[in-house]
Formats: sequence, structure tokens, C-alpha cells
Amino acid sequence: MRTIAFYLYFFGYLLYSIPVLNKAKKYSNEQETVEEQDVKKHILPKKWASTLVKISGTEVFVKGEENIPAGSVLLVSNHEGNFDIPVLLGHIKKPFGFISKIEVKKIPVVWKWMDVMNCVFMDRKDRRQSIKAIREGIAIMKAGHSIAVFPEGTRSKGGPVGEFKAGSLRLATDAKSPIVPIAID
Repeated sequence: MRTIAFYLYFFGYLLYSIPVLNKAKKYSNEQETVEEQDVKKHILPKKWASTLVKISGTEVFVKGEENIPAGSVLLVSNHEGNFDIPVLLGHIKKPFGFISKIEVKKIPVVWKWMDVMNCVFMDRKDRRQSIKAIREGIAIMKAGHSIAVFPEGTRSKGGPVGEFKAGSLRLATDAKSPIVPIAID
């Protein structure tokens, strides 16, 4: 029953969010910091993600969130499975986008929200495009937005943390932003 509720909510809320999506795309307020603007743009995606986690019956405990600095940061996390994304998005207060595989662009509405959230889409099969995506992520971070990356480049599915991809930490070094390590257990 939870699975049915999960998918009904997953797609139903996305449809419900379309009018807000159009407003979020256009939202800009020069009297607010980049992070304050991002907080407002992320309200609906964060609510969506936290409710998905709640529907699944999962409890999430976040430790150390008070140590995340203001401004642009690179959130670096292990990647156990697909559920990591709603867990992070719904339970970390700081707004952030993701480095995501390009295949996500095939999911209607989701990719448009990801665009609003300053996500970067990477074609892992095309090295040139991957470098271009890293450069795009650096520019986004230099503009004051935060990004989350799964440096293994794929899900570990409960196994040991895999080897980090070379470009993942370059986002922080080139943008001169702090790295915030996250462990999902």
C-alpha cells in the first residue's frame, strides 16, 4: 500500500507543482542573497521529497547540520540508492542542486524542477560533455549556489564506498567553496 501511495504522490504532486514551477523559474529579488532566493525556490521540492520519505515509513536523523556554513558549498555524499536524493533534499535545510546523470532529463517535470534548483546534468559516456558539466557546476557555485555530488558516480547499493571520480571534487577547489562531507547510513 505504501508503494502505491508513494507513486501516486510522486507523480500527483509533480503535476500539482507545475504552476508553482513556472513562478519559481522567474523568481528573482535583488534585495535577497542568492541563498535566500534559493530557499524560496526549494520550498516545494523539499516538501515533496520529505513527504515521499514520510510515506515510505522511513525515519531520518540528521547530525551535524549546524556545521554547514552559509554560502556556496559542495555537499559530498556516498550514494546507497535512488532514495538518497529525497532523503538529502527533504532533510537538509540548505538549498542545493545535484550533479545528475543526463538520463533524468527524460522524466517530465522533474528535470524542470532540477533546472530551477541549479542542478547540472552530466552525460557520463561523453568525456567532453562531462568536463563541460563540471565547468557549469563551478560557475553555478561561484554564483553562490550549493551543489551536492555523489563522487562515486553511481550507486554503491549498500556495498563499500567506491573510488571517487576525478572531477567531482574539482567543483569545490575551482569555485573556492568549502566541502561538506555527508555519510548516508
